[in-house]
Amino acid sequence: MSGRPPPPNGGMRRPSGPGLQRGATLNRGKTLSRPERFQTPETMFKKRKEDEPASCWVIVSRIMTCWALPPFMKMCGLHEKPVQQAWREKVTLCLIILFIGGLVAFLTLGFVYLMCPPSQREGAQTYMRYGAPQSQGLFAIGGTMYNFTGSDWPEGFDGNTAIPASDISNLFDRNNVASCQGLTSAAATFNNCQRGAGGCTAEGPATPEFLARKFRIFPASTPDVAAGDLKAGYDWSQMASPELANYIVINGNVLNLDAYFRVNRRALTNDSMDAVLRHMRDRVRPEGGRDATKLFFRTEDLKNSANCLVDKFGAGFIDKATPGCFAADLFMYVATTAVMGIILTRFAMAIIFDWFISAKLAKPPSKDKIRTMASAASSASNVANSDGKTLSRSPTASTLAAGGNPFELHTVMLVTCYSEGESSLRTTIESLAATEYPDNKKLLFIICDGIITGSGNDRSTPDICSSLMELDPAFDSDPTPQAYIAVAAGAKQYNRAKVYAGYFRWKNRRVPTVLIVKCGNEDEYDKPKAGNRGKRDSQLILMNFFSRITYNDRMTPLDYELFRKIQHLMQVTPDKFEIVLMVDADTKVYPSSLRLLMNCLNNDPLIMGLCGETKIANKRQSWVTAIQVFEYYISHHLGKGFESVFGGVTCLPGCFCMYRLKARRGDDWVPIITKPEIVQEYSQNVVETLHEKNLLLLGEDRFLSTLMLRNFPNRKMMFMPQAICKTVVPDEFNVLLSQRRRWINSTIHNLLELVLVRNLCGTFCFSMQFVIFMELIGTVTLPVGLILMFVLIVSLATASISTLAQAVPLILLVFVLIMPAILILITTRKLIYISWMFIYLLALPVWNFVLPVYAYWHFDDFSWGETRKVAGEKKGEAHGNTDGIFDSSKVALKRWDEYEKARVRQVKRIERAERQRAQGSPYLQHAGAIRDDGESDIYSDLGPQQVPHDYNGRQVMSPPLAGNQARPLLSPNMAHQPRFAPPNSPGWQPAGGPPPSPGQQHPSPHQGPSSPGGHPMAPPPVSPGGMRRNRSNASGSPTSPSQM
Repeated sequence: MSGRPPPPNGGMRRPSGPGLQRGATLNRGKTLSRPERFQTPETMFKKRKEDEPASCWVIVSRIMTCWALPPFMKMCGLHEKPVQQAWREKVTLCLIILFIGGLVAFLTLGFVYLMCPPSQREGAQTYMRYGAPQSQGLFAIGGTMYNFTGSDWPEGFDGNTAIPASDISNLFDRNNVASCQGLTSAAATFNNCQRGAGGCTAEGPATPEFLARKFRIFPASTPDVAAGDLKAGYDWSQMASPELANYIVINGNVLNLDAYFRVNRRALTNDSMDAVLRHMRDRVRPEGGRDATKLFFRTEDLKNSANCLVDKFGAGFIDKATPGCFAADLFMYVATTAVMGIILTRFAMAIIFDWFISAKLAKPPSKDKIRTMASAASSASNVANSDGKTLSRSPTASTLAAGGNPFELHTVMLVTCYSEGESSLRTTIESLAATEYPDNKKLLFIICDGIITGSGNDRSTPDICSSLMELDPAFDSDPTPQAYIAVAAGAKQYNRAKVYAGYFRWKNRRVPTVLIVKCGNEDEYDKPKAGNRGKRDSQLILMNFFSRITYNDRMTPLDYELFRKIQHLMQVTPDKFEIVLMVDADTKVYPSSLRLLMNCLNNDPLIMGLCGETKIANKRQSWVTAIQVFEYYISHHLGKGFESVFGGVTCLPGCFCMYRLKARRGDDWVPIITKPEIVQEYSQNVVETLHEKNLLLLGEDRFLSTLMLRNFPNRKMMFMPQAICKTVVPDEFNVLLSQRRRWINSTIHNLLELVLVRNLCGTFCFSMQFVIFMELIGTVTLPVGLILMFVLIVSLATASISTLAQAVPLILLVFVLIMPAILILITTRKLIYISWMFIYLLALPVWNFVLPVYAYWHFDDFSWGETRKVAGEKKGEAHGNTDGIFDSSKVALKRWDEYEKARVRQVKRIERAERQRAQGSPYLQHAGAIRDDGESDIYSDLGPQQVPHDYNGRQVMSPPLAGNQARPLLSPNMAHQPRFAPPNSPGWQPAGGPPPSPGQQHPSPHQGPSSPGGHPMAPPPVSPGGMRRNRSNASGSPTSPSQM
């Protein structure tokens, strides 16, 4: 993929005549320039040196758990130091989560009570506002509200014309004020009963007893305020009204100076208090400006007179909230606005994406666009297959005749299997075969993760998968296990796998299929989970293979086996593939889904990964499945839909997602999921810290998405709601508990990594980084949020709502609960999902409290728990457990041309031996001499890892690389005979059959005439990859990967 036109015949010189000629060379040009590989972001996993001091996080965890001494931890069953450190880190994380939850609870409830205590909040509700409509019949005397309804009005007062809640204190005698004794100012000695002031027509003091006895006037009350506690209130804005022109404020107390200024129309000399009162009355801007508090408290004389004036002229109080209550209300309004803004934004963007963006991406791209992309991605070079036939990278007549689009991209459909039954496997594979995509452009890539027999199954998973295939007769029906480096610890890094090649038939379709069965190394045959290395290892078999093909790197024997068989099945070299669809073995893909996902990739070249909507197939099986229906729906249409607007879906579910293997950039290729940095970090096999184990061992799918976003922050991860699949979800609560423990813990640790990526889309609050931060905070505060919701419901049920501030929490709660229903009606238009929503709401304690709390306390549990059951599996067994030391010499890494040269030399030796037999050469009187001499040279070419072994470690002299001789296809009565029976079960034997007994010859399917020495002729020559060479054309050099 260097952008240069490839040499003729795919970079390989071939002789014109039959057979291989001396001097023929093999050459495979590199496809990517290597310097780009070293321009990498900072790695996520840094191996700690032995002499390196402990990290800050380790020190913090030890300080936080200093009370847990090692002897105490050993008494509790934590004996090893790594286990103790993991427990300390878990407790520290739980304490941090508890602190964040407490902070959220304080800001929600505690901050309000701290800034505005109930006494202040209730005091603000004990005022009756001046001129308020509900104050009809109520009037103020000395600042206290009295009810004049049905009373005898004092002389000179008309309640029908007076403003409600106005002050009528001047009608009563207010001269005997104790706080005014000894003061000489005119205001302090003022007599409101003198004639010029209007006179005291009531002829008595304003005491409750006098008012009740003479006028039948009683203190007013409300349902919330007792009689005598209701006060007259004024607003700052009302101080500018003409009828309150003579009112001023001292320390929140409103003073009525109408009578004083009516008597003293001119300023008094030598009276500082009179000067202050007139100064405040004559201010230009009276709104909020008649507050004389500062002036009165500036000098000692005026300060001593303040209480006198309040008692003598008091008319009410400023009923504004206190500064603390104002700050609390302001914070609540801001927080509510922010939360509602985030919720509204998420819903609006999710709807916009569903209606406009996704629909545009799902449309079939124009033919010109497809043709341009396809012509840039392919070359017109021709390559040759092992039969000497020419394979063209350009569209062929057979492709057009088959009804396929010549410009479609080659796609790998990866199916990872573990312990699923035949029904699940058949459903998944049939759904992929039925997808609306040309069969010659898609390859089923099935990987069985070990010789596993699921709970309730009568056959192992590899047996089930192989019985569904139609094996290609060009290959052995029981191939030789090939070595590769697995993702494991210790000796388990050395693993072997068999590669079956054939086709999957469904109706009138015939889809090319390769089946990879991890069978384990020689030391695992007596173990119940031989070859099992985990789902991540299965994904890395594919990723490593295509990465090495892309860069022409050194390959493992398994990679070379895959290369030859994929080339044979697809009639193109594997570097032609650009897309991989990853599907779990319990998922059913809708027929149009693959086509829709491919349309997205063709319409937007920047999309590097995307997923479809996952629906639940067993939604009515139990209450556990029923509560998951709406959770799956809202996580896709709201969560992933909103993230897709930014092009940053943080988790592509492994049950149904698609990635680019590589992308075209100008005249060159850009590796995407095959980028060496991604493959290297995803294949970490030594994980030490709690954080690394939660990333790598619990949530492979989310961690792979995290790696993609870290390495390609300017590319897009999208969600396509039109592409649908169905999957089977846990139907028992203990299985759901185990699954969500892994998912929640993996989510937290992956979000911690993503929130540190600074160059994601957007800026500040409108950025993907802010979205990830809010999602992280929301995840760790789920239990606290549920508790606060119940506290809110109880408080609203027991309190009466009279102000907007009291109604804000209720509005927010109703808003949060109703918006999902609106989203359902707008996106799916299926009312049944509203019923599923109510079921989900009833299960909120499970989702927001039980599952998160359980997950947090099990941060140091890295097992898969109850998610997958395997027959005979013991608790605590894991493929990541360390067992022995890995011997790297067992898995040799060689380039493709080195494998090919060794294979060609082997073919030449076999042909030479056949010619010598036919000519009756005296050097071939004994077949054993030929075999020993030939094979010793061949093994030296291929490396020690290619030498077959028996189960005691001794070398068995059998045909190299080809391994077992050709076997016939499975007949109908053999279809259910176990090929991968569990170890030590009846009829079990190691892969490849038992070693021959002494004197027993290897079986041969072809018996020909005897040689001059009396020995039967050797079997037909077999290629190193298990493919038999065509006798009619001995040229048989395989096709090299073409340059792209």
